Amino acid sequence: MLYSSVGHAGASGYIAIMSLFSFAPSVIKPTALTLNILVASIAAWQYFKAGHFSWALFWPFALLAVPFAYIGGGLNLPTHLFKLILGLVLIYSAMRFIVESKQKVQIHSPPRIQAVTSGAGIGLLSGLTGTGGGIFLTPLLLFMGWADAKRAAAVSALFVLVNSVSGLAGNISATKSLPPFILPLLIAAALGGSLGSYFGSRHIQPSTIKKLLAIVLLIAGLKLIFT
Repeated sequence: MLYSSVGHAGASGYIAIMSLFSFAPSVIKPTALTLNILVASIAAWQYFKAGHFSWALFWPFALLAVPFAYIGGGLNLPTHLFKLILGLVLIYSAMRFIVESKQKVQIHSPPRIQAVTSGAGIGLLSGLTGTGGGIFLTPLLLFMGWADAKRAAAVSALFVLVNSVSGLAGNISATKSLPPFILPLLIAAALGGSLGSYFGSRHIQPSTIKKLLAIVLLIAGLKLIFT
């Protein structure tokens, strides 16, 4: 509910919780990606219906992100390296939620090459870590002045969806399995995602929610790195 209200699908939150309870990396990544697909689908539809989505902004970032997410999803890193990268990702996510730019910027379209190459890098990292890339794309769009908050959320939601599908496909091709306990988590995530994306796309401001989420992400990230 909290993540979908800002156009994300919750991967870093799912990862944070599973990390706090010491789930194995082989379980964390496919679980987070599967939940991401469901919640991102709901969020993308809600933001599209609210009129915030821009295809022209979306496709350059998604063009290479999808194949690179597939590559990243099929790579299984050593446990210590996985924990280090994931811990840094969670801490980075927390800081992006805490530190928000106060500077007003003029909205303009991103340079095509910069958008395509940024998408490729985000896609690879999202596949490696089991995130959809929204935690990187949203702040990039905002701080570079390429979108306002609502449009950034709408574009990020669909970006997360396509990357998560690609990353999960790459993971399944390598592991041939999904976590056996996924069904009740899908039901819970669907309920939360429906509520969060509806109110987030139409009513609430995301600043307070981001700061609350940052606390959980920071704790989990530090736990992964130092334990």
